[in-house]
Amino acid sequence: MGLLDPSPPPYDPLAWEREPFTERARQACQAWAIQGYGTPIAVYLVYAFKLALYVGMWVWFCSFTPGLGDLGSISAWWLNPIAFQKAIVWSLLFEMLGLGCGSGPLTARYMPPVGGFLYFLRPGTTKLPVFEGAPLIGGPRRTIVDATVYATVMWLLVWTLISPAILREQLLALVILIALLGVLDKTLFLVARGEHYWTTLVVFAFATSWAGSDADPLAWIAGAKAVQLALWFWAGFSKLNHHFPAVVCVMTSNSPFTRFRWVRERMYRSYPDDLRPSGLAHLMAHLGTALELAVPIVLVFAPGGTALIVGMVLMLMLHAYITSNVPMGVPIEWNVMVVYGAFALFWAHPEVTLLDIGPSPLALFLVAMLVVLPVLGNLVPRAVSFLLAMRYYAGNWPYGIWLFRGDSYKKLERLTKSSGWVHDQLALFYDRSTAVGLLSKVVAFRMMHLHGRALPELLPKAVDDLEDYEYAEGEVIAGLALGWNFGDGHLHADQLLRAVQAQCQFEAGELRCVFVEAQPFGRGTQAWRIVDAHSGLIEQGKLSVAQMRARQPWEATPR
Repeated sequence: MGLLDPSPPPYDPLAWEREPFTERARQACQAWAIQGYGTPIAVYLVYAFKLALYVGMWVWFCSFTPGLGDLGSISAWWLNPIAFQKAIVWSLLFEMLGLGCGSGPLTARYMPPVGGFLYFLRPGTTKLPVFEGAPLIGGPRRTIVDATVYATVMWLLVWTLISPAILREQLLALVILIALLGVLDKTLFLVARGEHYWTTLVVFAFATSWAGSDADPLAWIAGAKAVQLALWFWAGFSKLNHHFPAVVCVMTSNSPFTRFRWVRERMYRSYPDDLRPSGLAHLMAHLGTALELAVPIVLVFAPGGTALIVGMVLMLMLHAYITSNVPMGVPIEWNVMVVYGAFALFWAHPEVTLLDIGPSPLALFLVAMLVVLPVLGNLVPRAVSFLLAMRYYAGNWPYGIWLFRGDSYKKLERLTKSSGWVHDQLALFYDRSTAVGLLSKVVAFRMMHLHGRALPELLPKAVDDLEDYEYAEGEVIAGLALGWNFGDGHLHADQLLRAVQAQCQFEAGELRCVFVEAQPFGRGTQAWRIVDAHSGLIEQGKLSVAQMRARQPWEATPR
């Protein structure tokens, strides 16, 4: 094996791809259970280098502020309020360039390893406007206006970072223009992590403006704390479901630090025949949920002293576990930012409480962003992105599968894009057998999650003969069509299908999509739809989550 070669699956990939889909799914899922994605160690080193770049560039941008940026005295300035503000602005720039979440081979992005600016600066690429069909701003393709607004935001971010002090005028311009970008292409608002970075920018810009000129210049810390507390709380709340134990299994099987076969096998009831989560996996899921809920509960009331230390230790345990698993989508830098935020906000300023936000329009805005949207996203997940609802890592996400008849996928070349078909990307590095082996794990990743157990029942409803179709994850399609993907199935659902169809003109039956929605909180079903790119809706219905819990990933009916 070469340095960049993935772990070969325990089957012949070329023989595997000729098997019926159910058999392929069984073999791939059993392989995932003991191998995960099979990522070579060298790939993790690339992500480690990217993380070092992220931290190093933050230090460099801090150096433009007098008294900050000196590595020799970093202990004296790293918790400075301006250093935290620059960390938020730099994280926003990092993500909007496409360097953060959704980059690299762990998101099926091989060459180029990023999308981001390669798409967002390029007129003609596909976008998802909020007001679809509206004159000037509602088309499915990016215009010079879209690219110019994006470029302006990038310039503003850099200008803010190299300024000695962050000006309110800079913040206001960023708040307005990023919101405008989200109207022009809602993908970009998610890229900007609107629920975290953009909301925190709003806090920076408006936290003191209603308190008068004598307001405490650090009053925005209360608002920033509210944002971070919401991130932890709703992430924990969203795991109060039956999906999360399967996530623990998938992550443990893929973690670079749990490569022991006996550890991975214990995540399942009876490997290889019963791949439902074991009692140990359920226990780990419950403990993880309790930990994620405990962090904000402790920190919101910690006045300092022992309580604050306990909260910080719990926080470090939580994010160390998440980061060590290197979850697919690789939100590593985001986790680092959250950890840093805990120190810069809670550790450095335990005296600031949420009450310091005061009754103001900003308070109403934060209630809307940090309470109303997450509640709506849990109760009516079809209406809110899982990112805006802060339902991270819960396993209860919407997703889509795109099925291309024969070689009809080649029509995607009619799109303006920077990324090729994933098979063609892999061909630059691997022989066909290795590439097929890797892509078999993409199938397994989806089906090992609880919601993926809908596919053995739904795929035969979508097409008459699955062997005539090329199976593609909606995540991968979003990556090559939109330039970004990070687990949000709404990005590659009906609106993207309409945009792709307008440009590629698939015939009836050439492209069928299976869209599965997240499970609403308190409900026992998940909605699904089957849509033809040319003909529209074919069929829709709901599946019982209890029945999916009783199935193996490759089974259409419970045992």
